[in-house]
Amino acid sequence: MEPRHFLTLRDLTPVELRQLLGRATELREQRHEGLIHEPLRGRVLGMIFEKSSTRTRVSFEAGMAQLGGHAIFLSPRDTQLGRGEPLEDTARVVSRMVDVVMIRTFGHDLLERFAAHSRVPVINGLTDQFHPCQLLADMQTFHEHRGDIAGKRVVWLGDGNNMCHSYINAAELFDFRLRISCPSEYAPEARWLESSNVELMEDPGEAVAGADLVVTDVWASMGQEEEQQRRKTDFAPYRVTRSLMDRANDDALFMHCLPAHRGEEVDAEVIDGPQSVVWDEAENRLHAQKALLEFLVLQDTNSK
Repeated sequence: MEPRHFLTLRDLTPVELRQLLGRATELREQRHEGLIHEPLRGRVLGMIFEKSSTRTRVSFEAGMAQLGGHAIFLSPRDTQLGRGEPLEDTARVVSRMVDVVMIRTFGHDLLERFAAHSRVPVINGLTDQFHPCQLLADMQTFHEHRGDIAGKRVVWLGDGNNMCHSYINAAELFDFRLRISCPSEYAPEARWLESSNVELMEDPGEAVAGADLVVTDVWASMGQEEEQQRRKTDFAPYRVTRSLMDRANDDALFMHCLPAHRGEEVDAEVIDGPQSVVWDEAENRLHAQKALLEFLVLQDTNSK
């Protein structure tokens, strides 16, 4: 039987996603109570990083250790990938030696090629197109603070990037209404906007009105540094300020996947204010990914 992969949120059903988030909250509570839970003892996670990260590496490595397993960190400098070995060959070899693989890379097609030749589950730690693990943490965080997100209004402010694409997927799978507000030239491609759950609105004030959750990201992602000055100008009207948050619902939450640039995409008084749940959101990367690792590895074991 072929392994289950997690390349986008669509690789799990809505029922599976909700069960996964419930399990993530259980694992969070167990961790805070100091309980030991090691279902992946003796298992190994291979982590392949072509893009650097703080939260992704720490959360996956710590999570695997807390589940009783081990994690191996691999960069292009540490593997034959950096010396021209075909990706497919690396996938065939690595997947014979580990129990699950997490990849953080640029092109989503690279991830798909690796998964197609892997004998074990492959997890998307981020590509230029999607960041599904972050959405697991975001959905878990909203549920823990406000309950079910179904039927709620979520607003994405800023670049129509990989996070935005994953929010579009989440809107359909978790059944919430998503408004995307950004300059027209940075909007997601039309194919991403076909869902009836998604609405594109250029005016940020109009978009945020009545929101239950406001989300943003850095204006220049990794690999876009040369565009930074132009992006600062283009995105200036989309900064999340106190006055903008005042247009959302009184109990609206603010999220940011981090790292954040205070004074650019968000003001300090917002990200460090009472509506911000970014630190719970960041911590929940650990718990959501532990639930995902447990789900994929144990399911893969039971199917063999």
